[in-house]
Amino acid sequence: MQYRTLGRTGVQVSSLALGAMNFGAIGRTDQDEATALVDAALDGGVNLIDTADMYGQGESEEMVGRAIAGRRDDIVLATKAGMPMGEERNRRGGSRRWLVTALDDSLRRLGVDHVDLYQIHRWDPSTGDEETLSALTDLQRAGKIRHFGSSTFPAHRIVQAQWAAREHRLSRYVTEQPSYSVLQRGIEAHVLPVTQEYGLGVLAWSPLASGWLSGAVREGRALTNSRATLMPQRFDPAVPANRARLDAVERLAKVADEAGLTLIQLALGFVTAHPGVTAALVGPRTPEHLRAQLDAADTVLTPDVLDAIDTIVPPGTDLAPDEKFDTPPALLDPSLRRR
Repeated sequence: MQYRTLGRTGVQVSSLALGAMNFGAIGRTDQDEATALVDAALDGGVNLIDTADMYGQGESEEMVGRAIAGRRDDIVLATKAGMPMGEERNRRGGSRRWLVTALDDSLRRLGVDHVDLYQIHRWDPSTGDEETLSALTDLQRAGKIRHFGSSTFPAHRIVQAQWAAREHRLSRYVTEQPSYSVLQRGIEAHVLPVTQEYGLGVLAWSPLASGWLSGAVREGRALTNSRATLMPQRFDPAVPANRARLDAVERLAKVADEAGLTLIQLALGFVTAHPGVTAALVGPRTPEHLRAQLDAADTVLTPDVLDAIDTIVPPGTDLAPDEKFDTPPALLDPSLRRR
């Protein structure tokens, strides 16, 4: 396992981190299975575990808390807030009112008195940066969080938040958690240059592109995982973006074979090869999945392999642009651009 410094925090984290979104009903993973995954990850050198309050509406945090009981000090623990936690309109977003409550709820579910990294799950356009950063700074000073970061922020919002922190003399985001994979490289054009400029740590989620790069999605082979059941349109080969991904996967599989690598090793090795990326978040459902992913922990791709990948999916390219999660609201809601 490789270890890297998380931005400018001085905290050392493993280059592969355990994402806990599949803990619970979402991934059909019970407590014993979740604990086994945490055990295997720690044994494999992983020291960063990432979850969120909205994963199973708190279920994932509860399962993580039980799994790490008695060994909290060995783990860099991260969670997130901001996504809806129920129907009530103020149980979401980046307001001080909600973040104070949301963090206390997360700490209770996790069974800890602090988290190492607290992340705003999505940019909240209804809340000003000063409001959110002020609340996070106070929670940090209270000792409930060590550091805080953003997740899936557009590049311009990362810059704006850095400016706001300096302008109002507040603590700043020290990490960003974007979606990044061989098939979704758009952040190379805007987000990664910004995070590198400001010295932010980057925790890349979905490095296996929701299963497209796991080896389970191949020509003539139907995917049967939970995401395919919940979002069949994302795996329907009749959809042009999916056809492009499937064609790319077939070509990438050949590159991996020629290099003596599995497709998973190629995919994770690609993400961790970028100098702006600190760690790739893997979200296994089973120990078998985790073992295949840990096999990529020390994978170093040669320049010719990286060049071959670039010819298949050019730098800065998203093969499924409609699946981006950092699109400005005005591009999604006509009322915001036609006043």
